[in-house]
Amino acid sequence: MAETLLKVQGLQAWYGESHILHGVGFEIGRGELVTLLGRNGAGKTTTLKSVMGIVEKRTGSVAFEGKETVGQPSDAIARLGLAYCPEERGIFSSLNVEENLLLPPMVRPGGMSLSEIYQLFPNLQERRRSQGTKLSGGEQQMLAIGRILRTGANLLLLDEPTEGLAPVIVQRIGEIIRQLKGRGFTILLVEQNFHFAAAVADRHYIMEDGHVVDIMTAGDVKQNIGKLQAYLGV
Repeated sequence: MAETLLKVQGLQAWYGESHILHGVGFEIGRGELVTLLGRNGAGKTTTLKSVMGIVEKRTGSVAFEGKETVGQPSDAIARLGLAYCPEERGIFSSLNVEENLLLPPMVRPGGMSLSEIYQLFPNLQERRRSQGTKLSGGEQQMLAIGRILRTGANLLLLDEPTEGLAPVIVQRIGEIIRQLKGRGFTILLVEQNFHFAAAVADRHYIMEDGHVVDIMTAGDVKQNIGKLQAYLGV
């Protein structure tokens, strides 16, 4: 594996009194694309939010480039070089596309310029004066991803980027994610669409009931397809 960028060990997380994550552990090498797979309720989104510091009640270790982040607020974690794209996308309906893109600050050097984002997402340039609510689901997803690219983050946390999208748009999102990986971004992806995840990922961590229960590389999937389908309930 490449040089470790993110190492998670013994991660526990709670929503109020509800104990959601039970000792989650995994690691991601610089430039890798890794997925968290599992059924609904397995703890995948909570893991992303815990890594980002959005879930405040958490223990264990989340080390980014060797720096411990548990105990730090999400804005401090963002300044280290992590960015989170939520499943609900978080588009501001009162702002147009360009205003949405310009909203987050560059928290580190190296963030993409507006022109670079438009090169990656030509649709957004065409719709730059349109309000966020006037976009299709696929365009909203592109906008949500494009927005975090301005921050200068080198680890992207993407939560269900293909949820509810037409197959042709899913294919386009896959192309974009591969392009980002080719540009050197490291990506942690939560995805229900296993076929999509298998086409883009280097490695899969399988989650059940707040635990990581298995690890498969891209090369392992074909030989373990039955086992994987049992985990995912497909």
